[in-house]
Amino acid sequence: QNQPPHQQGAPQAIPHEGALTASALASASPEVQKNMIGERLYPLIHQSQPELAGKITGMLLEMDNSELLHLLESPDALNSKISEALQVLEAHQAGQE
Repeated sequence: QNQPPHQQGAPQAIPHEGALTASALASASPEVQKNMIGERLYPLIHQSQPELAGKITGMLLEMDNSELLHLLESPDALNSKISEALQVLEAHQAGQE
């Protein structure tokens, strides 16, 4: 209870300063890079698809990191990938019925 508010909750490995720096990414392992990108993508996806944000983020993280960085910089590109992911999910659900 004596902790300052910024130390409560889940520890954050990276400060949220908007854009990821190339040097921060370059010094991280590929797995950590995916986490860093995923942490930035999730809130953006959550704005338009709160129910499926986790699933869609996971799907998009299968892509190449350079493509993912482009999605972070381009809302239009991200929205089109979200639409693609939704179509895949809908087709998958239709196939299961």
